[in-house]
Amino acid sequence: MTPSQAPYPFTPPRLPRRTLLQAGSLVLLLGVQQIARGATIVAVRVWPAPEYSRVTIESDAPLVTRQTFVTAPPRLAVDIEGIDLNPALRELVAKVKADDPNIAGIRVGQYAPNVVRLVIDLKQEAQPQVFTLTPVAAYQHRLVLDLYPARAVDPLAALIAERLRDAPAADQRQGQAPTSIAAAKPATAATASATTPAASPSDRCSPPPPQRSTPRRCTTAHAASDPLGELISQRTARPAAATTPAAPPVTVAAAPAPAMAPPAAPTATPAPTPAPARSSTGATARQTDRIIIVALDPGHGGEDPGATGPAGTHEKDVVLRIAFLLRDRINATSVNGNPMRAFLTRDADFFVPLGTRVEKARRVQADLFMSIHADAFTTPAARGASVFALSQSGASSTAARWLANKENQADLVGGLNVRAQDQHVQRALLDMSTTAQINDSLKLGSALLGEISNVGQLHKPRVEQAGFAVLKAPDIPSVLVETAFISNPDEEARLRSRAYQERLADALMRGIQRYFAKNPPLARSRSV
Repeated sequence: MTPSQAPYPFTPPRLPRRTLLQAGSLVLLLGVQQIARGATIVAVRVWPAPEYSRVTIESDAPLVTRQTFVTAPPRLAVDIEGIDLNPALRELVAKVKADDPNIAGIRVGQYAPNVVRLVIDLKQEAQPQVFTLTPVAAYQHRLVLDLYPARAVDPLAALIAERLRDAPAADQRQGQAPTSIAAAKPATAATASATTPAASPSDRCSPPPPQRSTPRRCTTAHAASDPLGELISQRTARPAAATTPAAPPVTVAAAPAPAMAPPAAPTATPAPTPAPARSSTGATARQTDRIIIVALDPGHGGEDPGATGPAGTHEKDVVLRIAFLLRDRINATSVNGNPMRAFLTRDADFFVPLGTRVEKARRVQADLFMSIHADAFTTPAARGASVFALSQSGASSTAARWLANKENQADLVGGLNVRAQDQHVQRALLDMSTTAQINDSLKLGSALLGEISNVGQLHKPRVEQAGFAVLKAPDIPSVLVETAFISNPDEEARLRSRAYQERLADALMRGIQRYFAKNPPLARSRSV
């Protein structure tokens, strides 16, 4: 055989490149490590608050869960499938604080192969909500466990309790006798529990009831009633209640299921009962003739940090501190002899949906609403404070529209359980804004801008308007204050300064006083 006749060596057929790539991808996808571990836990967080406590488990892929709620003793068991117990999940045990109003402790263990069981022991009956959130902003997939007390916190009852607690000191400052209000303190819990409806077992996976169960009346009714003053008067006019030895916190926490009894206690204000006490509580009657309520809304909170400055300052923390300072000033002020009272939509680091913020203000029949924020922009050069009111006909500027869209996304970042919301109620609320409310809001905004200009630079010299969801209370003058640009390094440093926070709170207080001087709140009548 000549060399030219020698056979060629055998060469296997060459596979197309596409086939090789597909086979390699399949091997990666079916790797043993991936099959065994499934999703990876990125972070775990616990957000305690009296209104509800939240547990968040963040992962790089959606988690599959099954949950069971046991009533006695109350606890929530959640099985997370497709993962193994890891250090990140073990961190949950140490993240529970002793003063958490709802969570007593968390237990976690490997329940079965590729199944981790999470057990949350509760301090009281609860209405748990378990839901997932898709990636948004800086967050990946989130499993959210919200634990609402079965007996939900009533904003109005909380405000009354605070008012009664602080009334004796206020009386002494004003030279009045504090005895009548001080004697009513023990009745706080009884009335608070009576004004809060109990939740039925079938509602355990629905949002807390008080916001929807106590709709705000129209403006006419708002001018004709003062529920805060009425309930305070009822408590101070009951001699029997004054002798009740139980402390308010104990009574509320241990209150049995009979709270389901219809609001017989709050409506039980017959004329014969207050009649003998009226003569002995004249000072109380004068003091509660008209309480001016200012709703302060520190923006963001909990899972939603808001804007973050170059030095790492979170908007949610700065605005909460400013709200605390302004609350102290409001509570120490009166208008034409009528005491003022501040109500905070959140007083700790937890998430509150935009619609709930509005409903809280309407529940306490606030005389004005102020949402406090710190602005941010894509470049650090932007600076100055701004004040915004609602607009029914579109934003007053492109910047105002951009900011409103950004603020309205807070529910997505903070983690709103969309399935638990009453969509009809939410949609109606957003359409109930009135021209009168917007006009009053513009007056309030102008008064605030005039005072803020004395302590810092303004971004715009006039009140801007846009469709902010948090300003859509139909019968409350409402403004949103952007205190400064936290994205600007200089203004971020000022926002972190206690001295600047004090000056800003002083300016906002003067603006509120200027507004009420020219626009006195509506008179509220009642029999005391």
